[in-house]
Amino acid sequence: MEKKKPYFYVTASIPYVNGDPHIGHALEFFEVDMIARYARQQYGSDQVIAVTGTDENSLKNVLAAEKVGQDIETFVSEHSKTFRDLYETLNLSFNDFIRTRETRHILGAQKFWNAFKPEDVYKKSYEGLYCVGCEMFYTKEECQEGICATHKTPLEIIKEENYFFKLSNYQQQLLELIESDKLKIYPPEKRNEILSFIRGGLEDFSISRSQERAKNWGVPVPNDPTQVMYVWVDALSNYINILGFATDDDRYKHFWEESQHRIHVIGKDIIRFHAVYWPAMLLSAGLPLPTEMYVHGFFTVDGQKISKSLGNVIDPNEIVKEYGLDAIRYYLLRELPYASDGNVSKERIEERYSELANVLGNLVHRVAAMAKNYFEGNIDIDFTPDVEVEEQLAQSMRIFNLKEYTDIVYDLMKKVNEYIDKEKPFTVFKTDPEATKVILSKAAREIRLIAKYLWPIIPNTSEEIERRYQNGNLQTGEPLFPRRDTNDQK
Repeated sequence: MEKKKPYFYVTASIPYVNGDPHIGHALEFFEVDMIARYARQQYGSDQVIAVTGTDENSLKNVLAAEKVGQDIETFVSEHSKTFRDLYETLNLSFNDFIRTRETRHILGAQKFWNAFKPEDVYKKSYEGLYCVGCEMFYTKEECQEGICATHKTPLEIIKEENYFFKLSNYQQQLLELIESDKLKIYPPEKRNEILSFIRGGLEDFSISRSQERAKNWGVPVPNDPTQVMYVWVDALSNYINILGFATDDDRYKHFWEESQHRIHVIGKDIIRFHAVYWPAMLLSAGLPLPTEMYVHGFFTVDGQKISKSLGNVIDPNEIVKEYGLDAIRYYLLRELPYASDGNVSKERIEERYSELANVLGNLVHRVAAMAKNYFEGNIDIDFTPDVEVEEQLAQSMRIFNLKEYTDIVYDLMKKVNEYIDKEKPFTVFKTDPEATKVILSKAAREIRLIAKYLWPIIPNTSEEIERRYQNGNLQTGEPLFPRRDTNDQK
C-alpha cells in the first residue's frame, strides 16, 4: 500500500490594518509562498495549504480610523483589501485569506475561549504599563523610563478589571516541548531566546479588555458583555479558524489535527506571542500545537528602520513595477540573512537584478540559441534529478534557511555557465557536431533542474524556462530579465 503523503500547513502572521502594506509584509508573504511551493513539489498541491489574512480587532486600528475621521468598519475593510490585492501583484499561491471581522473567525475565537480549562482563567483588577503599538503590557524592568523599546513611545498606565490566563501553569510543559523539539523553533538563536524567557519565569497575562477602553470594538468575551478579547487571543486563533475550527470542518481536521507540519512564519517582534502564549492556550484548550516556527529578521531601508515618520516605507506595488515581480522576489529571499536583519537599498537590488540578467538570463538564452542554430532546437534532455543537490536543498528547507536554498541555486547557475565556457560548444561544433550536442544536452538538463529549483523562488521565470526547454525542442525568446539602463534610474 502506498504511503499517504503528509498534510502540510504553513501560515503568515496576519498584519494589522492601521496602514498600507510595506516591503516587510512582502518579505514574509514571499517566505510563506516559497515554503508552500516547495512543499507542493514534494507532496502535491492537495496536501498543502498556505494562508494569511488581516488582524482587524486591534485598538490601534480604531485609533488610526479616528485619526483620519473615518468609520472604523469602512477603514478596516478598505485597508484589508489592500493586503488581499497583493495576492495578484506578488503572485502568491495562498489558499485562503481570513479577516478577523468574519463570522467564522468570531465564532471560532469564542469557541477557543470556551475551551480553556476553567482553572486557567480568572478575573482581577490590574494596573500596568501598556503599549498600544505592541498591544501588550510591559513591566518596568522591560521598558526603562516608561518608553516602549520597539515604538519609542511613552507607555500608558492602564488600570481596569480584566480576565487573566494562568500562563504560569504551563511553564514546565512549554520548556519540555521546546527543549525536546516537539515544538521546533528556527533559527537556533530564537529557540534559545524563548527558552531563556521561559526559564526566567512566566507571569499570567491579561486576555481581555473593557468594552470602554476597546471602544466597543473586538470579539466579545462569551457570557460577559462588558469585555472583549485581548486582540492577541482572538488574532492567534485565526490559524485554526481559517480552517473551519468553529464548525469542525474536514479541512481543520486534516490540516491541523492530522497534519505532520503546522508551521508559523513570523517576525522576531511577535515571537513571544506565538512561541509562549499561543502554545499555552492551545494546551489549555486541549488542541494540537504548531510543530514548527520560523522567525525571520527585519529589513531596514538604507540602514534605517522602516517608519512612516521617516518617510522610508517602500510600497511593494511600486517596487514591483520598477524592477519586475520575480526580480524583487529573488532579491528579498536571497538578501535577508538567516538569523539576523538585512538592509534594502536600490544599489543591492540593481546588483541582484544583474545576477539574474547575466548569470541566469544569459545562460538560458545562449544554450537555447546554440541548440536552435546548430540543431534546430532538437536536443534531448535527461530529467533525472540530481540527488545530491536536492538533498542540500531539502536540508536548507528543513530549517527554513531560505537564503541558503537560494544561494545553492545561484551557485548551480554559475557552474553551468562555467561548464559552457570551459567546453566551448561554439568552437567544438566546427569539428565535432555530435560532441557539441552532448555538451548542450548536459547544459539543458542542468537548466531544466535549475528551473525546477527556482519555482518556489521565482515561479513565473521558472515556468517560462520550462516552456522554452522542452525535450527535443529548445526555444529562444525575449530576455528573461531585460538589461536596465541604470543611468536612467539616477
